[in-house]
Amino acid sequence: MFTGIITGVGRIAAVHDLGSGADSTASQFGKRLTVQAPTGYLDDVALGDSIALNGACMTVTTFDAGASRFTVDVSAESLSKTAGLAESGPINLEKALRAHDRLGGHIVAGHVDGVGTVSHIAAVGESIELRILAPLSLAKYLAYKGSITVNGVSLTVNAVADMAEGAQISINLIPHTMDNTALHALEPGSRVNLEIDLIARYVERMLGAVAPLKAQT
Repeated sequence: MFTGIITGVGRIAAVHDLGSGADSTASQFGKRLTVQAPTGYLDDVALGDSIALNGACMTVTTFDAGASRFTVDVSAESLSKTAGLAESGPINLEKALRAHDRLGGHIVAGHVDGVGTVSHIAAVGESIELRILAPLSLAKYLAYKGSITVNGVSLTVNAVADMAEGAQISINLIPHTMDNTALHALEPGSRVNLEIDLIARYVERMLGAVAPLKAQT
C-alpha cells in the first residue's frame, strides 16, 4: 500500500531481458531493471520490500545500499500494461506505507489501471496545468476534485471533459511537485501510468453487483 507521495526520484540504470528461447519472441519475457536511487534511499530497505516505480508496485530482488542501487523483475504482462518502466529518464519512487506513517496523499494500491497520454502541459501563473487523456475504460471513475495517481503521484482532478476516445482531465501542479518528482520531464505525447481512486472501484462493484438468487425451497 502507498500514498502517492513520492519519496525519491531515481533513474533506470540498466535493463536486462529475462528468459530466452530460440522459438520465442522477446515480448514473451519480462525485464530485470537496475534502478539508481538517491543517496541513502536504501538504508532502511530489505530484500523483498515493495517499492513503487512510476506508480507500479515492484519487489526488490537485490540491492546495494552503499551504491544506492536495487533491482526488480518486471513481467511481460506488467510491461504491456504500464508506461516508462524500461525507458531512460527520471522515475518516481515510493516505498511501501508503514502502519504508523502519515497518509499524506490518498490510498494507493500500486496497481496501474491504465495508461494515459499527456495532451497539454504549460505554465499558468505560478503553477503548471497538466492535461491527460485517460482511456475510455477509466472515464467513469474520474470526477471533479477526485483523486488520481499519475506516475505514482497523488493528484487532484480540477476538471473532467468527456470525449469519444476517453476523458481529458486537468490537474494543477505546484512548483514543489514539479521540483520533487519526475513529472517535470513530461511533455505533450508522454504516456503516463494512471491508478484510479481505490474507493471508486468498490463503489462500482457494489452498485453493479447482481443480487444473489434466493435459495430454492
